Amino acid sequence: MKLERLPPIKSSLKPTNHPYLTGAWTPQHEQVTAYDLEVIEGAIPDDIDGVYIRNTENQVHQPLGRHHPFDADAMLHQISFEGGVASYRNRFVRTRCFEAEQIAGGSLWGGLADPWGTSKRPGFGAHGGLKDNASTDVVVHAGKAISTFYQCGEPYALDPENLDQLGVAHWGPLDGVSAHCKVDERTGDLLFFNYSTHAPYMHYGVIDRFGKVTNYTPIPLPGPRLPHDMSFSERYSILNDLPVFWDASLLERNIHAIKLHDLPSRFAVIPRYGKADDVRWFEAEPTYVLHFLNAYEEGSEIIMDGYFQENPTPKPLKTAPHGLEHMMAYLDEASFRPKLHRWRFDLATGKTKEERLDDRNLEFGMINARVAGRKHRYVYSTTSKPGWFLFTGFVKHDLETGESWSVTLPEGRYGSEAPFAPRINAKDEDDGYLVSFIIDENAGTSECVLIDCKRFDEGPVVRIALPHKISSGTHSVWADRKFIQEGVIGA
Repeated sequence: MKLERLPPIKSSLKPTNHPYLTGAWTPQHEQVTAYDLEVIEGAIPDDIDGVYIRNTENQVHQPLGRHHPFDADAMLHQISFEGGVASYRNRFVRTRCFEAEQIAGGSLWGGLADPWGTSKRPGFGAHGGLKDNASTDVVVHAGKAISTFYQCGEPYALDPENLDQLGVAHWGPLDGVSAHCKVDERTGDLLFFNYSTHAPYMHYGVIDRFGKVTNYTPIPLPGPRLPHDMSFSERYSILNDLPVFWDASLLERNIHAIKLHDLPSRFAVIPRYGKADDVRWFEAEPTYVLHFLNAYEEGSEIIMDGYFQENPTPKPLKTAPHGLEHMMAYLDEASFRPKLHRWRFDLATGKTKEERLDDRNLEFGMINARVAGRKHRYVYSTTSKPGWFLFTGFVKHDLETGESWSVTLPEGRYGSEAPFAPRINAKDEDDGYLVSFIIDENAGTSECVLIDCKRFDEGPVVRIALPHKISSGTHSVWADRKFIQEGVIGA
């Protein structure tokens, strides 16, 4: 393995026993490029050609108050596969806030768990007082990797091949962009939304494969909301107004406390290039949904799959360290209990039907992105460690037969959100690999694994050593090299 290191960054972080600054969440500050990665076990397949990129949270400076993992700076980790050879690189996303704190030599903004006024400078996003760190999500669109923050910040662009910084995407609107932009690989469209504390409280937009804004429209809501994700079908986009959002009376005092309101869930169905007057609202059972998988049209229905939370406002976690009980409950899937779920919106009747697809706690799912917006058969979810935001394995569902298969990681090994990488000249929807970074707390190392989705429960077909242990994080993306180069790709 050939290794190149970048110059070190400035850090003021002090030793700590914080559960989300230690263990698998220990911040990684080293930035490297590594070629000809070592294979620990198996062989790197030569039938995939593209990149896997994962966004992670890495705290650089000593927090001003109580640390929440989502406060930390974005670092993208990328592994590239080409001709049976793998290379790796990782880079901080050098947001305006990252650069400002590098100049200051310390933290300038408070975090999610801090009271209003903690920040030393005006903040950003829907919350209004936070650092725009771009550390939540990453997609690839129009030949660029786009890194975004879930509280609505600027969309930061990087070269997906070498992670060179390309600055703020020119199409980002004034109210920012939420994480969970969606990319339709068949058309090259990027679909996005944002939200804020001022009317109309939400907007929806479309960017074409050339980076041109082709739609931007308000989605009027009754008040400030906290949407986290969206979905799309071939002709429609589906946004949401869920009953878990800020307490209005406390928000007037700049206290950002969420509660479950006595309201139904509402879903806004809008034609892809439609306007506010075209929205149709569908009501459903009250819940909160962090992540949707996909939506597609069938007859008069739009069918959407995602993860329905049975307990969206959990009680403080008794096993958490003192002072962190509330935060850790909201990071713990065993507390909020997300279930694989299906919603059916009938455009002919205006009615909604719902059904549970699995009773296990599952989240952070992926499909083959080539069928996004069209009917999907296979879903790949993660399982988690009770009490923690850590992934312990993967589950493949065949929604046509009802079968499922599982891969459980050994104790002390934790996975990453795992997208599907299609084989070159794939024959069908599950002809490819699940790709994931693994953090091994037992050995203090990290690696990349590939799971053949045709032989899912056999586990990884290859384990590839990374040059350092990475920090845990949130979302990821797979992008075929052809898609990076051309901006669209066929099914």
